[in-house]
Amino acid sequence: MKKIVFLISFVGLSLHAQTNVSSKNISNANYQVAEENVIKTLSYLTSDELEGRDSGSYGIEKASVYLENLLKENGIKPYFKTYRDTLSNFDKTSCNIVGYIEGTDKKLKNEFVIIGAHYDHIGKIAAVNGDDIGNGANDNASGTTAVTEVAKYFAKFKNNKRSVLFVFFSAEEKGLLGSKHLAAKLREQNMDLYFMFNFEMIGVPMKDKGMDFYLTGFGKSNMATTMNEYAGEKLVGYLPIETKYMLFRASDNYPFFTEFNVPAQTVSTFDFENFQFYHQPDDEFEMMDTKHMTKVISKTIPVLEKMINAPKKEIKLNEK
Repeated sequence: MKKIVFLISFVGLSLHAQTNVSSKNISNANYQVAEENVIKTLSYLTSDELEGRDSGSYGIEKASVYLENLLKENGIKPYFKTYRDTLSNFDKTSCNIVGYIEGTDKKLKNEFVIIGAHYDHIGKIAAVNGDDIGNGANDNASGTTAVTEVAKYFAKFKNNKRSVLFVFFSAEEKGLLGSKHLAAKLREQNMDLYFMFNFEMIGVPMKDKGMDFYLTGFGKSNMATTMNEYAGEKLVGYLPIETKYMLFRASDNYPFFTEFNVPAQTVSTFDFENFQFYHQPDDEFEMMDTKHMTKVISKTIPVLEKMINAPKKEIKLNEK
């Protein structure tokens, strides 16, 4: 997550209300992500070999190749000529990695959904106990890993009626540069974007919050209500501190909201109480709860499937 701005904004008390939860049928509801796959991807992305995945560095290049190969191995095509979308707004060579699965419905395939996470981090930093690598396990190898598992699911079942882009953003830590670049590019191409869904810092569970994730910009759309109806439980909810720190503006969802004016939101489990190593060397693989990650990714996949396959655009911005 890019540098968090400590400014306070206000939100109505109605946001504290529990979302209405009613179960809907979900296909492949028993699908389970394999924890060993989560461990494999997460451990590689957080290894010292990648030197903290700083944008434009040798380390993030290795991460780029890993993600390209993962998409290719799962039969996911590049959206552009290659998987690499080179940033036009950064002074070093750095790329978003973009995979594409065309929709199966003759009409709905012309509408797009973007599922993303940033895969960059902050590279070499001030040493703590001799360790000067910001491995960025929670921020945001955890979210990147989630996107890889969602992508593998849709590549396997090929049941997305709308077309889906799976995007690994670079230079988020430099000011959302990767998502700003891609959002503007796709807007110029007049993409019909339904919604953008972003994973950010999901490596450690929240405690006693009554939900699996919180959703940034909670009151801006009906995304939370819709997700919870599909899940048959309170999968996502409102966390007041996300409004205090303006987290809706702090991750890669935001440029898509500003460019397209559609629902574009982030799920996270970093609640400012459950993880103390933000932008520190101890944000390591060993600090991550891979069982938690496996569980919440598994629960989110069938919900995303219903969101992607809805006959009409059910997720909408709320009126101001």
